[in-house]
Amino acid sequence: MKTFTMPGTNLTVPNVIAGMMRIEDLDDAAIRELVDAALAAGINFFDHANVYGSTLHRCEERFAAALEWSSSTREQMILQTKAGIVPAGPYFDFSYDELTTQVDQSLKALRTDYIDILLLHRPDALVEPEEVARAFDYLHSSGKVRHFGVSNHTPGQIELLKSALDQPLVANQIQLSITHAPAIAQGVAMNMAGLDQSISRDLGVVDYCRLNGITLQAWSPFQAAFFTGVFLGNPDYPELNQLIDDLAARHGVEPMAIATAWILRHPANWQVVLGTTKPERVAAAAAGSEIALTRAEWYALYRAAGYQVP
Repeated sequence: MKTFTMPGTNLTVPNVIAGMMRIEDLDDAAIRELVDAALAAGINFFDHANVYGSTLHRCEERFAAALEWSSSTREQMILQTKAGIVPAGPYFDFSYDELTTQVDQSLKALRTDYIDILLLHRPDALVEPEEVARAFDYLHSSGKVRHFGVSNHTPGQIELLKSALDQPLVANQIQLSITHAPAIAQGVAMNMAGLDQSISRDLGVVDYCRLNGITLQAWSPFQAAFFTGVFLGNPDYPELNQLIDDLAARHGVEPMAIATAWILRHPANWQVVLGTTKPERVAAAAAGSEIALTRAEWYALYRAAGYQVP
């Protein structure tokens, strides 16, 4: 597993993350098996959110209850969680009271006294940067949160937050897969009139994060589009899957590893967030960490996914 020092932190992180969004219905043994598979693959970074599960903090609770960890075990893991969504309404709330309350609830659910990275989970249209700054100052000075980031934020939204923050924003988690890559594809076809690919949907977030030392994390790395199902093995993508299968055979890995390697080949130093609950799939996808696709292979996959190269 390839690792790197995340800019703005002292954390050595793997370039593949184990997402815990779907563990609610697993029993304790299955959760431990999933975590053990991740650790065996070199993944010690686990991604959570307060809204994962049928009730608030449910997946965080299941994770901690299954592991029954000690302080020494906790120190070996990197825990990331998210705050700011209020499903019952008002939907998004980045106020001091809401953020600090949600973090306290996450700490209790995770049975820990600190969170390594806290992400603001999707933008709050009514955000007041000074309120976020007050919350971050308290959470950081109290030792409850060590580092901060965002999820699904544009460069302008990040700059607005930074205008009031004392802490650096170290991560931005956005959706990315071979078939859902507008963040990358727009720049390749910039200014081509009449081509949907040329429309900027994120205002250059990839280049912005690279310039500002913000680590990009890719969620739904195997989704065809916005929750439309996976592209791997999908008959709607015959050319892409044939090429993925050919490359998988050439590299001696499963197709999931090639899909992972495509994201990790990008020089922005991405992290891929896995969402699977199957230990064997964690191992299969994690193998992509060590595969360095050639430029020809990367662009061939890009074109087979339906993107144009002018």
